[in-house]
Amino acid sequence: MSDVFEGYERHYSELSANLTKKCTVAGVLDGEQKKQKVTEIKAGIDDAESLIRKMDLDARSLPPNIKAVLLAKLREYKSDLNNLKSEVKKLVSGNAYTSARDELLESGMADALTASADQRSRLMMSTERLNKSSDGVKDSRRTMLETEELGVSILQDLHSQRQSLLHAHTTLHGVDDNIGKSKRVLTSMARRMNRNKWLIIAVITFLVIAIALVLYFKLK
Repeated sequence: MSDVFEGYERHYSELSANLTKKCTVAGVLDGEQKKQKVTEIKAGIDDAESLIRKMDLDARSLPPNIKAVLLAKLREYKSDLNNLKSEVKKLVSGNAYTSARDELLESGMADALTASADQRSRLMMSTERLNKSSDGVKDSRRTMLETEELGVSILQDLHSQRQSLLHAHTTLHGVDDNIGKSKRVLTSMARRMNRNKWLIIAVITFLVIAIALVLYFKLK
């Protein structure tokens, strides 16, 4: 989650709680005191609207998975702000003191405050769940980055092994060439040895025949 968004969110939560207290106090005031309190509340509502606009701009600049989570929070905050505006309208219209007294007697104001408190409680629970979801998104993103780094490392290792295999193939090809040359040399040597052998046999045969002829003529 954006640190800027979290800062705006904390400020808004504090401001919303303060405005709710002021609305409760203004409901039992009258005259100039009521007008002054209502003026303070309106100024606070303007500040709250400005914070919501800032949070909206910051949320829309984030990645889609995080943006969806933050926009869901903003819908809750806008609903809370609309409730505060409705309470201000009630304070401004008519006799605030009498209306507040009548509403309290009829439990209307009590119900409204209870509903607002329940809504803020649900808002806090939703915020907590959304924060957990954001943490889960962060963990998933970190796991994805680690997996990507592992994949890059594996690809680099495979590339290195491929280069080693290509080098080994080139070396083996050179060895095959050398073996072929050696085979041709040995074949040539074998042929020369065979020729020399038959030549020696022919010479020996000739010498044996010559010796036999010499002995024959001498003994005759």
